Amino acid sequence: MGGTIIGAEFLLSGCKPKTATIETLFDADNVAFLNEVAETILPETKTPGAKAAKVGEFMTVMVRDCYETADQDIFLKGIGQIDDAANKKFSKKFMDLDATQRTALLTDLDKEQQAYSKTKKPKDPNHYFRMMKELTLLGYFTSEIGCKQALRYVEVPGRFDGCIPYKKGDKAWALS
Repeated sequence: MGGTIIGAEFLLSGCKPKTATIETLFDADNVAFLNEVAETILPETKTPGAKAAKVGEFMTVMVRDCYETADQDIFLKGIGQIDDAANKKFSKKFMDLDATQRTALLTDLDKEQQAYSKTKKPKDPNHYFRMMKELTLLGYFTSEIGCKQALRYVEVPGRFDGCIPYKKGDKAWALS
């Protein structure tokens, strides 16, 4: 009898049409795409870049778990809009661009989002590239790599000293 109930439930639930959800839309290709966008924003220099900090994975978790449905939709559509912008400017997909082309494209998108943000009203939707850029910075500088290698890291801070000399090129402080 238990098998009949379980079997019937399985049969009925298996017949329901499958709908795309935020969980199914962030596949490995999307994570790789977001890692490349993040790496273009924060490339590897003397310190590891955003891809090494796995910022693409961070973005997917934040969008899935913390963003409202409207912002999730904007963010997901933004992945396609970056590819559209790359096709329009370079006749290639974003992933096929070289580092210089990616930087040029994202610089244009950053200018676009800055202009949008200046005229944005409170009820207007957020700009997808601003969300991606903010998540890149948040993900990188809260990661172990960003915190310990890109910033000056003190695991257990001592007393507060407000008058520490600064030399040009010094890293900012990160405290845990």
